Amino acid sequence: MSSRLDFIQRANAGYIEKLYAEFLKDPASVPEEWALFFAGFDFAGSRPAAAGTPTAGVFGLVSAYREFGHRAARLDPLSTAAPSEPLLELSNFGLSEADLDSPVEPYPFRGEFSGTLRQLIVELSETYCGPLGVEFMDIPNRRRREWLQERMEPNRNRPSLSRDERVAILRELMTADAFEQFLHVKYVGQKRFSLEGGATLIPMLETLVERSAARGIEQLVIGMPHRGRLNVLANVLHKPLESIFAEFETGAPEEAANHGDVKYHLGFASVRATGGRNLALSMHYNPSHLEFVNPVVLGSVRARQEITGDAARERTVPLLIHGDAAFSGEGIVPETLSLAQLSPYWTGGALHIVVNNQVGFTTSPSDARHSRYATDIARIIEAPVFHVNGDEPEAAVHAMDLALAYRMEFKRDAIIDLICYRKHGHNELDDPTFTQPTMYAAIAKHEPASRRYARRLIEEGAIDAAGLQAIESEIEATLQAAHARLRGGEVPRTAREPSGVWSGMRWDSEEWTADTRAPRSLLERIARDAARVPDGFQVHARVRRVLDDRVKMLEQDRVDWGGGEMLAIGSLLLEGEHVRLSGQDSGRGTFSHRHAVLHDSATGRRWTPLQHLGPGQGRFEVFDTPLSEAAPLGFEYGYSTADPHTLVIWEAQFGDFANVAQVYIDQFLASGEGKWRRMSGLTLLLPHGYEGQGPEHSSARLERFLELCADGNLQVVNLTTPAQLFHVLRRQQKRPYRRPLVVLSPKSLLRHRQAVSALRDFTDGEFHTLLDDPGVAAPDRVGSILLCSGRLFYTLLEARGTRGREDVALVRLEQLYPFPRLELTQLFQRYPQARDIRWVQEEPANMGAWRNTRHRLEGVLPQGATLYLVARKAAPTPASGSYPQHAEQEHQLIERAFRQGSPGAAPRAPRRVARASEGSGS
Repeated sequence: MSSRLDFIQRANAGYIEKLYAEFLKDPASVPEEWALFFAGFDFAGSRPAAAGTPTAGVFGLVSAYREFGHRAARLDPLSTAAPSEPLLELSNFGLSEADLDSPVEPYPFRGEFSGTLRQLIVELSETYCGPLGVEFMDIPNRRRREWLQERMEPNRNRPSLSRDERVAILRELMTADAFEQFLHVKYVGQKRFSLEGGATLIPMLETLVERSAARGIEQLVIGMPHRGRLNVLANVLHKPLESIFAEFETGAPEEAANHGDVKYHLGFASVRATGGRNLALSMHYNPSHLEFVNPVVLGSVRARQEITGDAARERTVPLLIHGDAAFSGEGIVPETLSLAQLSPYWTGGALHIVVNNQVGFTTSPSDARHSRYATDIARIIEAPVFHVNGDEPEAAVHAMDLALAYRMEFKRDAIIDLICYRKHGHNELDDPTFTQPTMYAAIAKHEPASRRYARRLIEEGAIDAAGLQAIESEIEATLQAAHARLRGGEVPRTAREPSGVWSGMRWDSEEWTADTRAPRSLLERIARDAARVPDGFQVHARVRRVLDDRVKMLEQDRVDWGGGEMLAIGSLLLEGEHVRLSGQDSGRGTFSHRHAVLHDSATGRRWTPLQHLGPGQGRFEVFDTPLSEAAPLGFEYGYSTADPHTLVIWEAQFGDFANVAQVYIDQFLASGEGKWRRMSGLTLLLPHGYEGQGPEHSSARLERFLELCADGNLQVVNLTTPAQLFHVLRRQQKRPYRRPLVVLSPKSLLRHRQAVSALRDFTDGEFHTLLDDPGVAAPDRVGSILLCSGRLFYTLLEARGTRGREDVALVRLEQLYPFPRLELTQLFQRYPQARDIRWVQEEPANMGAWRNTRHRLEGVLPQGATLYLVARKAAPTPASGSYPQHAEQEHQLIERAFRQGSPGAAPRAPRRVARASEGSGS
């Protein structure tokens, strides 16, 4: 508040008195902020206007209705009482009932008016206290506030609708209700998450479709929870009714890849022809985690805008439909609202509709939030909020029209709070009267909006009883005909081959390899060009050495990790692919290894060398994200599902921070193709490795990713060379399908003297799912094989050299899933005498790869071999917080790895696989 009053604190008393005198004569003669102040409750209320001249008070009254009118609006369809608002009482403005019949100038009211104070109050009440109340005066931008005033006050915030438009609204309401009632009768006891009580959503969305097409919008991309989803799919996206009915009867939509999902989580896409234009509609698939679809939709929209060259963000628009309890309760909502205002995530503003049932699953608003409205969290983005009574369809349609026009004018979010009710419980099997007896007593007696509106149109002569009956009969006939087609076996096929930008892609493939080589000349060009900066650009001295070293590395035939990544990205860009890399420190790299974005030491100017490799190259975007994981990861997942020709990479600051976004890993990334047949090539870079940094910066929780792996849904790699990174990143874009890739990326290996690759590994090599031991000269003399993955290899390599153990081979599993079964079987054949097989990991025994890899290793063990585990003791925390303790644990780990005979306790009974050895116990 203090910042809003700074202009007063800076003024002297004489100046204030002078302005106040001018204000009393003519409120329009002083700046707006001073007029509002003088009309305010503390200052103007203490000094009444001159007798018989309520003009000064009128200014404050109009301003108060604009700011607080929504608090007195008739918004609750279950309440007949009109709320009162003390902030609108006349005494606050130096006015009284004696002034009511005095003629007044309505300034600053923008509607045409000539009359008394009493009449002006009626006009203000109709505008701001009717079935549509608007919060907009907190918007700090004057132009946006005035734009809204100009569109609400002249028409008293009511739409001008023709008879046909009003009948169309009625038809849409009746269609929505009839659909729910048909399902209720035909599929008794099945969940559908009915829209009854909130059916006004359908004419609102129909208005959005028509107005969007008229404005030249080409795509609407929708995210919504399960409440009312089937109704929207049927009556807005026009998903065939028989397909929806079939999902009730079979429970398995034809489009499901392997496992499918429940019908009220499914998405759909269609094209609606309206007003001579086509509008593509797309409903995103969504799990029960409600609001988590929000950034996914925004990411998908951003990708579509990039593909179509929609830089103005005018042709593809996101629509997010929310529930009231989730909108105010789930932290992903404010996280996404804030994220979407930033340039890398900006889509030109989203439209939001909160379907406000005034109750959660069973929780009352008073128990769910401290604020007045479910939408109050949206204040952080300074968006207008249109609160509308769900039983007033004309007001709701008007709110939709205003919200769309605002979004298109200012490219900013707009929010509609559709205040309605939920006829049934959380689902149709739930009894809501256990916890909401009074609300549901009112709902039981409440007449649906469609009947109320039908009676109103009949009374006003817009339709007669016969016309109403004709609409009812037509709707019922449509539902019955679709049901009959289903019973007759006429169910339209919904499964489709990839199309559009996905044309040429395949759903299923057992072929995991690809030609990922690149010519030496190309790599040398990338290294040179990535080291160039514009004339006069002052590069930090240490960064300059990094850039120069990358050029020298190719000459010296030793490419490090940052160089390998640079060559992978640069080569893809020059081949026409796009790359999008994001993370909290991705421009520089958390460990200062990347330096993809350079900063002029003198001016701070930025330069991204890989954006300037040559004409015709792909688009390269790299940016630092907010200190957040969930919404950015959801956004990048959504982006990856819409554009197969962009390598989308999300990098965690440290790998364990990915668990903040676990919902996206579990519900979207790992299972999206299995549930929804949605491909994604999203790549996660998750720094992982035990270097004594404590519990929170050691483990990327490899075990959690591996336990999600099945049916080839993910790729999980823990790499040891820059060339391996080069090939695995290029492989993502070179195959005719897309699968998520999880890379346990290194920390200390970024500068390890042995973690380098020769140039031939890039020009002539390929990605290897495992790496054999190049230091073994006599394989038939090897008795023990240490299987490992990642950074630990180099520690074991050093320890073997120290011990002179030529009888031990070190084999790296670079790809943990899909498991390299064939390659490992062939490798074991190279060591005919090796019967002591040890899995060595740096993580505790209950973490890391062991428990999800053991059974796969057992399936390929040579006859008579014994498999042992060498790991830290099972623990509830990934790593020690003490560096000396970490060092001691690692020392003991290495000692057990090279111990002659059993590395730990012997098996309980003769068998090929030994009990896991964890040092001192499990």
